[in-house]
Amino acid sequence: MPDQRREEITDVEALKLLAHPLRQRIERELRKGPVTSTTLARALGESSGLASYHLRQMAKHGFIEEVPELSRGRQRWWRHVPADRRIPAYSRQSPKMREAVEEMNRLDFADELEQFSRFQLEREHMGEWADALAWSRSTMRLTADELNEFLEEYVKLLYRFKRPAEETPPGARVVLARLLAFPVAADEEE
Repeated sequence: MPDQRREEITDVEALKLLAHPLRQRIERELRKGPVTSTTLARALGESSGLASYHLRQMAKHGFIEEVPELSRGRQRWWRHVPADRRIPAYSRQSPKMREAVEEMNRLDFADELEQFSRFQLEREHMGEWADALAWSRSTMRLTADELNEFLEEYVKLLYRFKRPAEETPPGARVVLARLLAFPVAADEEE
């Protein structure tokens, strides 16, 4: 997979946009492939007017873009714009930015838990994929710089295995991978 452009999201309005529950659902749909406001509305159970409004807002911040080669007349197609999007370090966030990031994280974690719960419920009927759970817990003693290095190596590994849908071999499935690494509170140290 080609290197994706790296960008830091410093605009509070863009972060608020990403912290909106419906826009998070829209982003997940767009990762499946291009949509129109009508196909998106149908997939999400929303009105096409509402879907169209949110698509335009997401495009304004560069998270999605129009697909001119698919658009015909008034029908506009939209696609996800891949990028290695990062959020500024906590120490560089304003109070409003922190509020938006916390809401975005809350929604993301709730969605992750829901998706994992669905996997567990459907596991019995997944054949060979029932065994496809990569789970690891670890404790490391790192400096802040080493933790940043660890994250960058993890991102490189992800990009090594990412590929466009057209290059996906038969039998492959979408696999969700998440990394959460954080320091324990000082009073919890061994």
